[in-house]
Amino acid sequence: MIVALNWHVDELFELTSQQRSQFTNEVALTAQVIKDHFHASKINYGIYGDTVSHLHFHLVPKMPGDSDWDDAFVNNPENPLYLSDEKNEALIKELRAELEGLYETIRN
Repeated sequence: MIVALNWHVDELFELTSQQRSQFTNEVALTAQVIKDHFHASKINYGIYGDTVSHLHFHLVPKMPGDSDWDDAFVNNPENPLYLSDEKNEALIKELRAELEGLYETIRN
């Protein structure tokens, strides 16, 4: 999953302290949902910017036995797993609902 700002910033240090705090809190909450949903053992976080000039985090769930378990996640694997459009849409819907539920709990 990618978590991106909804306005253009190239670097993390370009955010105000409050913006940076809010953004990293949202990244952490999203990581929690991903970890719980996939029963992952670890979440890898990637912040790049060499090819896409827009601040964003890649969040990747990992499990022992994954080909990259003892290393950074592979951004462009040789044999990627593709979901059907239907499964992809269902997964997006599930994760979105879980995120909205978590944010609702925090707001109350």
